[in-house]
Amino acid sequence: MIVTVFRSRLMPGLRDDYVALVDRMVELAATMPGYISHKGFFADDGERVTIVEFESEAAQRAWRMHPEHREAQRKGREIYYASYSLQICEVKRESKFDRNARGMAAEKHGEPL
Repeated sequence: MIVTVFRSRLMPGLRDDYVALVDRMVELAATMPGYISHKGFFADDGERVTIVEFESEAAQRAWRMHPEHREAQRKGREIYYASYSLQICEVKRESKFDRNARGMAAEKHGEPL
């Protein structure tokens, strides 16, 4: 799995316009082969962090190069971003915990909770 961590700070007064653009990119990304998930957050200090997961480097690259996404990237640099950083990461190991899912799985297999 490939994880993209995108951190940005917006120019003042552009948050609403930017969010509309992000909503379109989320819609578009979800149609891409190999797309897994995405989450975006605004921190209290104004930084925005977006985490996007794709199944492979090829899937992530196809998203990066999609013409509508390229146009959004250009707009971001020219209009919206005061600064940004981008990290592309390959997941080496993953573990998960979900108390409710674990309890349900244990019940399904007849194991004690």
